Order: sequence, then structure tokens, then C-alpha cells
Amino acid sequence: MGQTPSSPPAINPEVSRHETGVSEALVREELEHVLASREFHSSKLCQNFLRYIVENTLRGHPDNLKERTIGMEVFGKPVSYDPSEDAGVRVKAGEVRKRLRSYYLSSSGQARVVIDLPPGTYVPEFHPGHEKAVPVALAQSRSHRPLYALAAVFALLALAVSAAYWIHQHRTADPLDQFWSPLFQGHKEVFVCTAPVPVYSDVRNLSANPPAKAEDFVLIPNRFVAVSDVSSAIQIADMFARTGKPYKLRVGNDTSFRDLLDSPAVLVGFSYTNWHEIGEHFRYAIDLSQRPFGVWDNGVRTNWTIKTHPDDPQLAEDYAIVSRVLYPGTNNFIVEITGISHYGTEAGTSLVTNPTILEQALRKMPPGWQQKNVQLVLHTEVVSGYPSIPTVVASHVW
Repeated sequence: MGQTPSSPPAINPEVSRHETGVSEALVREELEHVLASREFHSSKLCQNFLRYIVENTLRGHPDNLKERTIGMEVFGKPVSYDPSEDAGVRVKAGEVRKRLRSYYLSSSGQARVVIDLPPGTYVPEFHPGHEKAVPVALAQSRSHRPLYALAAVFALLALAVSAAYWIHQHRTADPLDQFWSPLFQGHKEVFVCTAPVPVYSDVRNLSANPPAKAEDFVLIPNRFVAVSDVSSAIQIADMFARTGKPYKLRVGNDTSFRDLLDSPAVLVGFSYTNWHEIGEHFRYAIDLSQRPFGVWDNGVRTNWTIKTHPDDPQLAEDYAIVSRVLYPGTNNFIVEITGISHYGTEAGTSLVTNPTILEQALRKMPPGWQQKNVQLVLHTEVVSGYPSIPTVVASHVW
């Protein structure tokens, strides 16, 4: 990516396509508000994507706003990257559009500028915010149509009404509804839970000398929770809130196994947490008892392993397991999302909260899977410290 100029040029209206009355300073100020919002704070890749396209628009660099360039500059794709074979940029653009829409729907009309990313382009638009009307600004920005189009609208009205019933009867359920509906069939609140991670502390050897020994370290239970697990749980809770699903967010040791007897649950946590004890009874499970760490299939080691340690900051890939199972021990549905490292957990969370990614993952599932137990084994590449869009390497339905 190029160096940031000390004095960026003025906005080019033909590049930014923004309405008059929107200054560059206001756009940048609004960008920071958006990136700090709850809709964007859980996804660094969405933040980087939005910042990249806004800054390049403001600087008048339209050549940088092409799918292949974005893939290389933002996603860290190699020079050989082919957008026709990798839809990652298009999928992420769709996610950014939805997050922007959600942000402005909840902004209560306070935004002075509306940042929009119209479908079919990576060039954002900037519009003045209208007091108490910001939630509809995105729709207004695309309402510039010739008046004669109204005639066509009325001509098609009768056809639309007659087709509505057919669509209602034959529509395909949203991928999120297909995956999550078993948890909400009983109309109970779903627990969204994270578990503590084990931390060892040298509490016995308080002095620097002599060097600490293994026996000096003591397990500190139920005190620490991984930031990535909390972020993933919040992302799932936000999705439930947007769709009107009843839930309770439980962090750390606020949830016991006894609680799972009363309600369905989403168990979020990479392989260090005690939720691993539940997942190890399924066909696919993560095993950390010996190297290389990886996924086991019915107790047999597979090739889905990582080359180093889950805590290695140089980790280049990860695997995760997403399980949706009617668990015999509770007689309630549970969804468990666990990676070998936290990257896998984050990738699994993005899969089950993004309808576009989820639809692609479920495309080859056998008929009737919606009401059965499901396990998905996922692979994700780690690019610049962030997991890429996951791919399904194996699935099991029973």
C-alpha cells in the first residue's frame, strides 16, 4: 500500500460520488465512529476493508478500488490471486454493507455523514446525515430514478402481488434460520457461553532467582477468559439480537453444566477450554495431547493439523469444528464452536453468523440436514494476524 500523503488532495466528486455539503474531514470523522461501533469492532478485516475503500476514495485513487487490488492489499492475497476462483472480497463487501446498514439503523439519526457502499461497486458514497432520518438515508441515496419509472412500477404491481403468495410458499429458508432454528424450537432463551481458559502462574517463586521450575507453576482456574472467545460470543449475541432471538450471554464460569440441562446453548471457546470435554465425544474432535495438534476422526489422527503451537504468533493456518448436536447429556441442542487456536474459533463464528458464507458451506449438505445433528470441519488461513474466510474440509450428518 502506498504512503499516506501529508496533505491529501480534495475529494474528486466523480470518484467518491458523494453529495455536496460533505467535507473530507466529516467523512473521516464519521469513519472513525463507524469503525469503533459494535457492528465493526468485532471484525478487524471489515474495519480494514472499510478504511481502505474510504481512504482511497478520499485521496482520488480509483485504481485501488478493484477486487483484485483489494484482495492483495487488504486480504494479503498473493500476486497469483484470481478473483474468479476466490470470492472472499465479494463476500466481505456484502458483510460490510450489512454492517453499515445495521449501524445506521441503530444510530438514532445522529450521524452527520452517511457512508454507503452500493451493490456492485467497491467505491463508497458519502451523503449528508438528516436529523432523525439517517436510517433511511441509504435507501434515499439510491432513489434518484426518472419519474417515468413510476409507470413501470404500477404496471408490475399486479404481477408482484400475484407472485407474492407463490414466493411465500416456495421460498428457501435463510441459511441462518436453517442452521439455528433447532435451538429455538422450544422458545427458550439460548445461553451464549464462553469458558475460562487455564492459566498457570509462578506464585511460589516470587523472586527472580533461582529460575522457576515446572513445579513452581500453579493452575489458576476460573479466572481468565480469552478475548477472542468473548468477541466471538458477542458477535453471536448481536446476531440473535438483530433477528429477535431470545438469548442470555454468559462469560467465564457464569455457566455450569447444570445450566445446560435447562436450555439450549452455544458454547464458544478454542480447544483449551473445558467445553472440549463435551466435543470430544463427537465424531470430529480436537486433540492437544500430542503433536502435531489437530483434528481426530473417530479417535484416528487426520492430516488436519497445525505445524506449531496454538499460541504461536506466527501461526499460518488453523482448523476448527462447528457442531450442532442434540446432546444426550442434556437433551437440548447445543452449538459448539472450537478452533485449535483462537483463529479457528473466530473463523467458525464468522461462518455461523454470516448468511453468505454459511450458504456456501451448507450447499452440499444431504437432504433433511436441517433437523439432524451436524458437524463441520473448517480450515482457515491466517493473514496478518486475522483468519480468512473458512472453507469446509469435512462434514458429518446423523
